[in-house]
Amino acid sequence: MSDNPKLELLRAICTDIAAPAVDVRDLKRRMSGVEIAVAGIRRDLAGMSEQTAIASLRTGTLEDRIERIERRLELADHHPPA
Repeated sequence: MSDNPKLELLRAICTDIAAPAVDVRDLKRRMSGVEIAVAGIRRDLAGMSEQTAIASLRTGTLEDRIERIERRLELADHHPPA
C-alpha cells in the first residue's frame, strides 16, 4: 500500500469502474450482431411473403383457366363450389 490511502482508494475505484465499461462495450457489440440478424430475418420473411403472394396469384389464375377449360369442354358441374 502506498503512503497515500486516498490515492490507493481512487485507483481501486478506477479499476472497479473499468470492468463494467468493458462489459458494456462487449454487450453493445453483441447487441449489434443480434440487430443485424433480426434485420436479416425480417428481410427473409418479407421475401417469403412476396413469394406466397405470387404463388397465390398464380394459383388463382390457374383455377380460373381450369374453370374456363371445363366449361368449354362441358366438364364443369352446373353447381358452383361451396
